[in-house]
Amino acid sequence: MLYTHATIITVDPSRRIIEDGAIHVADDLIVDLGKTDILRAKYLIPGLISTHMHTAQTLLRGTADDLELVSWLCERIWVLQGNFTAEDGYAAARLSIGEMLKSGTTCFLESMFADRYGFDGLCRAVEESGIRGCLGKIVMDIARYAQDDAWAMHPGLVEDRQTSLLGTLKMWEKWNGKANDRIRVCVSDSLYREMTALSRQKNIPITMHCAEVRADRDFFASVKHSPMSYCASVGLLSPSTVLVHMVHLDDADIATLSRPAPTSRTARPPTPSWRRGSAACRTCNGRASISASARTAPPATTREMKLAGIIHKSVSYDPTAVPAENVLEMATINGARALGLDDRIGSLEVGKKADFVAIDTRRIHLQPWFNPISAVVYTATGRDVDFVVVDGRMLVRNGELLTMDEAEIVREAQQRSREVVARAGLTGRVQAGWPVE
Repeated sequence: MLYTHATIITVDPSRRIIEDGAIHVADDLIVDLGKTDILRAKYLIPGLISTHMHTAQTLLRGTADDLELVSWLCERIWVLQGNFTAEDGYAAARLSIGEMLKSGTTCFLESMFADRYGFDGLCRAVEESGIRGCLGKIVMDIARYAQDDAWAMHPGLVEDRQTSLLGTLKMWEKWNGKANDRIRVCVSDSLYREMTALSRQKNIPITMHCAEVRADRDFFASVKHSPMSYCASVGLLSPSTVLVHMVHLDDADIATLSRPAPTSRTARPPTPSWRRGSAACRTCNGRASISASARTAPPATTREMKLAGIIHKSVSYDPTAVPAENVLEMATINGARALGLDDRIGSLEVGKKADFVAIDTRRIHLQPWFNPISAVVYTATGRDVDFVVVDGRMLVRNGELLTMDEAEIVREAQQRSREVVARAGLTGRVQAGWPVE
């Protein structure tokens, strides 16, 4: 297959931008790319990579807005998720994946998928849709956040060691490498020392929420550690670990993250932290280790890229902070590096997987343009995605899903979301703040 009519933003080692470009794909690989003599009408960019995603929460969109984190988790989100069924988890995964694909995300890292959501259904959704997924099943030792009894997890989400850790190993053996290696299984969160030992033994990646709220720092201080010194003490600082949020770090933590390997990778999802009034995460000199991500409900990484580019300028009073080129790297090659997949995806190069996205530049809000990277980061949205290719297979054409029935996905999501709210006993509380006639 030959793809033409494009300005190709390769994000390759030399960061080439090829005008009037074409990509030749054979099977699932890029076999050639270069110039064409056809007028350009699109940007071709590497598929966007979201390094932190909770697919279950997409089904809960609008149920817990404008709440601070404790209320958001303990009074709404955990209560709702504690009433999920496996069928709800499958519906939420399909809704999330459909939205990600339509807005240009070709690979995502699922964090904290609970056993009750039905991990098999998540894997089936990835397999059926054609997207690439690194899927993290929750591993749990205590059923509260940061050892604070006020932050107790809903009983429906509590898992013992047998269900969480051993269940994750079972799912890893069943699904890892399936769907032409588009599915990777990893573990997320607790039982740290045992989990890191298994990670090293079987080469299973880890993703973990860390330093998201001040209560995290209080916990680390109670055991005479900072966030990063604690992670180091339990073996979490390795290239196979993705640490998420990382808001409450001190200078020593930043220095640790800035060091070369074996330091962990970091995923910084801007929207959820700022939406719930948390501080903006800091950047470090080792920007190559930072990746952009969307926590719940994408318009996937397109929106997160813009926010990552502009918020740091505001909080630092520096308009040169985190330029558009760095932001695009975060959402592509750095995301691939965080997931240990940068030899396969994250840039458009001969021999890499054919994962790429076309953005239609003919829309009025994308004209005129002088710097295509600036246009992609600051102006384009998920609605400008024309087609999406993963593993050499076209999954979106003319902005429409080819492997999924969007109308059916939406109908099921609407029904199941209402059923979850009803089972949780929150129907009267999840509604508009103003009167609806």
